[in-house]
Amino acid sequence: MKKYIAEFIGTFSMIFCGTGAMTINEVTGGEVTHVGIAITWGLIVMAMIYAFGETSGAHFNPAVTIAFAYAKKFSWKEVPKYIVAQILGAFLASLILWFLFPASENLGATIPTVDVWRAFVLELLLTFFLMVVIINVSTGSKEMGIIAGIAVGAVVLLEAMFAGPITNASMNPARSIAPNVVSGNLQHLWMYILAPILGAILAVISCKLIKDDNCCDTPNC
Repeated sequence: MKKYIAEFIGTFSMIFCGTGAMTINEVTGGEVTHVGIAITWGLIVMAMIYAFGETSGAHFNPAVTIAFAYAKKFSWKEVPKYIVAQILGAFLASLILWFLFPASENLGATIPTVDVWRAFVLELLLTFFLMVVIINVSTGSKEMGIIAGIAVGAVVLLEAMFAGPITNASMNPARSIAPNVVSGNLQHLWMYILAPILGAILAVISCKLIKDDNCCDTPNC
């Protein structure tokens, strides 16, 4: 139960701070700034990895959980439980932001500024890059020392910095589902669910091609 609570709290914290920065930026007319939003995402991801990496592996992302299971670094039977915990944490964060900032129209929702298929490809590639880093610095069930938090947080910051204006750089179905549903922005939600999962699985496939000896040989937990 501890690992599910860790995933719930970690995802809640990540969504509350990350989409919270976006929401505050919206209602204050840009006081946080795009750079501030990207830094917030990177720092909260890094902090939550250090807080809960030893407990749950610090997935906080259904695409990451599914990819770890595909890589045989995580048990498939744990996948639904992790995803439920992640989505519930994300919804709690979005509902609190909705209560705190009723003037916000988006609550940090992921809304593409280009056509849906270009956004799909970008989200797939963003998640691919993210998962390439994650799978090379972690074991699936536990994060590896000081490297994981810095590396993963830095990639999230980097991708939010350059891709945020185009797709809001989701890379995470839970991160998109909660604010999009609570704010009523459902039009392209399917893309923010499917593209990250495919991108994360492609990252695992690439890892198998490059590092057969230690990429995906850890037994199921």
